[in-house]
Amino acid sequence: MAVDADNGFLQALAMVKPIATILAASLFASFPAQAEDAPVLLQKYKCNSCHAEDETRTGPAFVDIATRYRGDSKATATVAAVIKDGARGAGPWHMPPHPEISAADAAAMARYILALKK
Repeated sequence: MAVDADNGFLQALAMVKPIATILAASLFASFPAQAEDAPVLLQKYKCNSCHAEDETRTGPAFVDIATRYRGDSKATATVAAVIKDGARGAGPWHMPPHPEISAADAAAMARYILALKK
């Protein structure tokens, strides 16, 4: 009897496994692939040469950028555009353009920066 119960279980498991595999594959396919996370991207593109998370360097601290744009519904697009296109400020230094950064990477970095809190 125990052998029949085990055999039935194994047969049921064999039927469920392909369904679970299909469901898992479709779940992962519904999310956009992210090759690298934002902190890795910030390091890859050497953003820390001018910026730090919580202190002003040549450029503003990332937390200060987040504070400036908090509540702005267009903040992600604005910050991503500055990352890619650069910007001129009131001081002697400016944010140089970074055309080598993809729009997706710029948006990922912008979302990360904007999520920081003091």
